[in-house]
Amino acid sequence: MDKLENIFDLQEELNTRIGVAMKSMTDEERIKWILNYIRAMQQELAELTDSVPWKWWAKYQDFDKQNAKVEIVDLFHFLISMAQVMGMSATDVHEAYLKKNKVNHNRQESGYNQKDENDSRHI
Repeated sequence: MDKLENIFDLQEELNTRIGVAMKSMTDEERIKWILNYIRAMQQELAELTDSVPWKWWAKYQDFDKQNAKVEIVDLFHFLISMAQVMGMSATDVHEAYLKKNKVNHNRQESGYNQKDENDSRHI
């Protein structure tokens, strides 16, 4: 089993333990959980921001590298859960990542001077 598959399996186990039954969700429940995970990720991003000295006017701040790493892992928990709510496996995410990465490289090669969502519709 590769590392990404392992992470997906562990997250599914945790979500089941918490009581999030992803396999039997209706679209309405999926919407609810996507919004829950978006809110959780926004909070984790705020906590990550607070780990970095972002207040240019304040001299008392320290860069909390250890906490920043923890917040990044917390983001992964919620991002993987969101992918699972959408029925995506580790393989699905990997394949979509590869396709989107290619799109992003193509955008850079072309100068990315015009927005065109159609270049990602195949993902």
